[in-house]
Amino acid sequence: MTKRHVSLPAEAEAGMREFVTTVDQRLSSDEDTCAVVEDVLIDLSGDREAYERWQAGADVSPAERVRLQSYDPCNTTLESEYYAEKDEERFKRSKHLQWLWRQFDSLPIADNVEFALRFRRMLASHLFEDCGENCRFFKGISFTYGHNITVGDNTVIHDDVHLDDRGKLTIGNRVSISDGAHIYSHDHDVVDQTEVRNYHTIIEDDVRLTYDSMVRAGVEVGENAIVGARAIVQNDVPAHHIAVGMPAKSIKIKPGWEDVAVPLEDAGENRQDERELEYELSDEFEVFDEFQRERRPPGATRETR
Repeated sequence: MTKRHVSLPAEAEAGMREFVTTVDQRLSSDEDTCAVVEDVLIDLSGDREAYERWQAGADVSPAERVRLQSYDPCNTTLESEYYAEKDEERFKRSKHLQWLWRQFDSLPIADNVEFALRFRRMLASHLFEDCGENCRFFKGISFTYGHNITVGDNTVIHDDVHLDDRGKLTIGNRVSISDGAHIYSHDHDVVDQTEVRNYHTIIEDDVRLTYDSMVRAGVEVGENAIVGARAIVQNDVPAHHIAVGMPAKSIKIKPGWEDVAVPLEDAGENRQDERELEYELSDEFEVFDEFQRERRPPGATRETR
């Protein structure tokens, strides 16, 4: 894509670089991550005076107290925190970094594209399992944990994309993921939706996932493939194929790649089972069913449940 080179005024560039570098260094140090996140959010929100007044023992309203407390991620919970099979040790840190990412995106300054791209890229290097060079992450991207995501070089992920890494998610080099796309790595049983299966979902190099598309858990989208707008990918998409529809089907091979691509009639393989990730819950774990549903088919006994 042809782009223009855009640069900030020298003073703004210097200030932005100093801030991002400082936060990066603090997150790379032995300093408590909660404290770093709290400091950054207080200052970016312009709430330092109110925070210090509260810390000094001054009276604050209940609403103000909740606001000031919530800058510290240790005083918050995320949906993924309730998941039974999560890695507790890894989540201790990734939760704090994810909170910083989410709260940063809610601030007006997140609309400053040059600053926001650099700030999120720096956060990704700490939050993800691995993040390549020169990636661009736009506004409103959400994750399950963050620490089960690997992203290659020069990948761009646009607004309001959901990256579900309850299982494992690998995104290659030079991948383009358009606004509103959803990529999943977990599934629920069709009878007992409390039974969760986690998978490794793979998006290979040079893939384009276009607007509002959805990739099911355990799918592999092959190198240089395109997934059309609002397509729902249930099965693997071979390299160099163009897949569209609900469910998505390969309709064409990219011009010039016909000799190296799988024929159209051989596309659509489902290899989800090969990519399932097993996990175990300890015997001491207390099972909590939030739905409290009766899941037995009509006429079934408890023994045949």
